[in-house]
Amino acid sequence: MLRRAVLMLGVALLLGALLALWARVYGAALYLLIAGCMFTVGILFERWRYAAPPTAGAGRWEATGERFVDPTSGKLVEVWFNPKTGERDYRATQGQG
Repeated sequence: MLRRAVLMLGVALLLGALLALWARVYGAALYLLIAGCMFTVGILFERWRYAAPPTAGAGRWEATGERFVDPTSGKLVEVWFNPKTGERDYRATQGQG
């Protein structure tokens, strides 16, 4: 919801930049263009960059044998590795540290 609102704000700023260019108000057009690009590109980059973590069932995952206690949750975590993609997944185990 918030992402959509910020994206709409960015597009509105870009449209405002076009209107300012049409009215030959170049200072405002530049400001609106920069702000609109920052909002729009920032939201689209955030969506691509911070994608959901890998799903445990996708691909062939192998246990690495590495285990450690997560300092924030206090749970025992096991490390899994996907040799095809190079991704690592940290899964909480049932045992205790």
